[in-house]
Amino acid sequence: MALLSIKDLQVAYGEVTALHDVSLEVDEGELVAILGANGAGKTTLLRCISGLLRPRSGEIRLKGESIANLPVHEIVRRGLTHVPEGRGLMAELTVMENLRLGMYLKGPRRLQSELARVLELFPVLRERAGQPAGMLSGGEQQMLAIARSLVAQPSLLMVDELSLGLAPKITSDLMKLLSRIHEEGVTVVMVEQNAHQALKYATRVYVLANGRTALSGTARELADDPKMLNAYLGKD
Repeated sequence: MALLSIKDLQVAYGEVTALHDVSLEVDEGELVAILGANGAGKTTLLRCISGLLRPRSGEIRLKGESIANLPVHEIVRRGLTHVPEGRGLMAELTVMENLRLGMYLKGPRRLQSELARVLELFPVLRERAGQPAGMLSGGEQQMLAIARSLVAQPSLLMVDELSLGLAPKITSDLMKLLSRIHEEGVTVVMVEQNAHQALKYATRVYVLANGRTALSGTARELADDPKMLNAYLGKD
């Protein structure tokens, strides 16, 4: 049984249909990349999975149970967290206060152990613990957004546009960190514009085009067929 299963998902903004019968599966232990040109429906898909949008029709199942109409906090409670495009941090709160927000469903007893684990993975956040999140660099803010999701102990972590607005070196470092998180047992779904980086670390890839699942396969298969991949990403 897949950890995450999506079947015939349709999502609309008013009269405009953003996703048309999208289907995909994510098995436990995978790092799945979702690629596509701007406007393909990638962010809409993640927002729908995490409960920020309601589907018009279709199924979303996590560990075999439907989550399609659950509120966001119940989806988080079931083990799915979402790092949104733009990071979604509380800029006026400190690094530590943002991290504590990620713990609100787990309770204070587990706070210290989870914070210790996350701060070991992101030591720069320990150094910046008392600083407002809005004062961090772009890369540090992305680290904080990921760390805030990790303290909720997800079985599935979704990251939308890890590389958005970041320099290539910082993007590469963050991809390595995301790969480490995956290797330590967290299943990962990432939406990413940087196809080269995504193919380097993903186990499997789905490509969206015009709100539909246009292409899928292993990262190796798609890396070996760049013309096919580029046709859907809008590149030469």
